[in-house]
Parts: sequence; structure tokens; C-alpha cells
Amino acid sequence: MSTFPEAGAARESLSPERAAYLRKRRRRDRAILCAKLAVIVLFFALWEMLARVGVLDPFIFSQPTRLFSSLSRLVQSGELFYHVGVTTAEAVAGFVLGTVFGTLIAVLLWWNPFVAKVAEPYLVVLNALPKIALGPIFIVWLGAGPTAIVVITLAISIVVSILEVLNGFLATDMGMIRLAETFGASKGQVLRKVVLPANFDTILNSLKVSVGMSWVGVIVGEFLVSRAGIGYLIVYGSQVFQMDLVMGSVLILAVIAALMYLVVLWLGRIGRRLQRSDAKAKGEGRGDSLE
Repeated sequence: MSTFPEAGAARESLSPERAAYLRKRRRRDRAILCAKLAVIVLFFALWEMLARVGVLDPFIFSQPTRLFSSLSRLVQSGELFYHVGVTTAEAVAGFVLGTVFGTLIAVLLWWNPFVAKVAEPYLVVLNALPKIALGPIFIVWLGAGPTAIVVITLAISIVVSILEVLNGFLATDMGMIRLAETFGASKGQVLRKVVLPANFDTILNSLKVSVGMSWVGVIVGEFLVSRAGIGYLIVYGSQVFQMDLVMGSVLILAVIAALMYLVVLWLGRIGRRLQRSDAKAKGEGRGDSLE
């Protein structure tokens, strides 16, 4: 088995220029993070100040102190965790179903170009169609409950997933595909060994888009039929003119959506790490076979 001690030593010892670059990059990353936090702090500080001096009407626009007071009462009563749990479960269910079915349908359409050509105009129309308009239909079919909300979420996210992933599959380097076919690769092997690895970033971008679409679908569904969830709190707060509750619910919604987006990024980093380790293992295997 071949070893490369020189390469290992090079990785362990950094040149002064490389170390200086890494320090500069870390400082820049910290500066960006501080700027992001400063924007949030300044936003809430300005909002609070304008409400206190009367530029903004607290009854209409609320203010951070009243907003956090309202959320604190919900936390103490335990209601907030219940509503957050309901909305999160519906969003995750719609997101997972939309991603899985969207990717599988994209694979089917890539596998059969005839079916893809037939389905193309319908996918375009479905993508352009405001899926929110289908909400009342799903409610009549499935009843006013969580199932209808998840289906609305699925309908909003699945078409975007199909188009995003399918376009990535169709844009895969044909030279790589023909090379694999020259060596006798079957259609399934081309998919597993060439198309899917080449479109890892495309699938990850589809997940990022689906996160936002899933939350849109859930909130729309909860606006229409729910008796629990963040969307229900927003509707209830607007009906009784409790803008503190409305603003607080929107804030909680933004935080949860951001956390879900960060989870997708984290899964993407894990996937890239596995890809690199797999490629490294295959490279070492080829090196051993050459010996």
C-alpha cells in the first residue's frame, strides 16, 4: 500500500502566508456575524424607540417590549410550545414528502424522456398556478384538519422540487454519461454513479427552496382551517386586534424557518463530507490496485 508522508506533513504545517490568510478569513467571518447581529439589534431598538416617542402607534405596530411580554405569557401557559409543535410537524411532513416525491418524479422523468416531454406543459402550468387556490378543494376532499394542511404544503413544494431537480439532471455533463455508457454502465448505474453525484448541489438548492415553500403552504393551510399552530395564532390575533400576538407569532415563525434552513445546510455539509470521504476511499483503492 502506498503512503504519502510528505503530503501528511504538508497538511499539518501551514506556511506563514496560509496562516495569515486563515486568520484574515476568520476575522472577516466574525465581522460579518457581528454585522448581522447588529442589524437585528438596531432594528428592534429603532422599533422600540419610534413606538415610545409616538412615531409608530403601539396598538397598530406593537413594540418589542409588548411583543416579548405577550410571548412570555404564552410560554408560561405552555400554549406556545403546543402551537409551535403543531406547525413544525406539519411543515416537516410537507417538506419531507415534497422532497422525496419531487426527487422520485424527477428521476422518473429523466429516466423516460417521452414521459418528460408529455409532462412538461402540465408541470409548467402547475408551477404557474397559484396553489393557494387549491386549498379550499383539498379541504373539501380531505376535511378541515392537519391532513389537508400537509397536502396543501406538499402541493406548493413538490412542483418546484420536480422542476429544480429535473433541470439539474438534464444539465448533467453528457460527456461523463457517454463515458460511463462506453464502459457498459446501465441506466441505473449512470443515475447512481454519474447523475446523482453530479447534482448534489442541485438537490441541496432544491431543499433550500422547499424549506420556504413548505412554510408558505403550512401557514396558508392554517389560515384556512386550523385550530392550532402559528398561523392560527396570527389569524386569531388579527381578529381581536392583538398585534402583539400577531407580531410575536411572525417572529417565532421566522426563527423556526431559519432553524430549519440551518438544518438543511448542516445536512448539506455532512453530505459533502461523505462525498469527499467516498471519493478519497475510491482513490486509495485505485492506488492499491495499481500496485
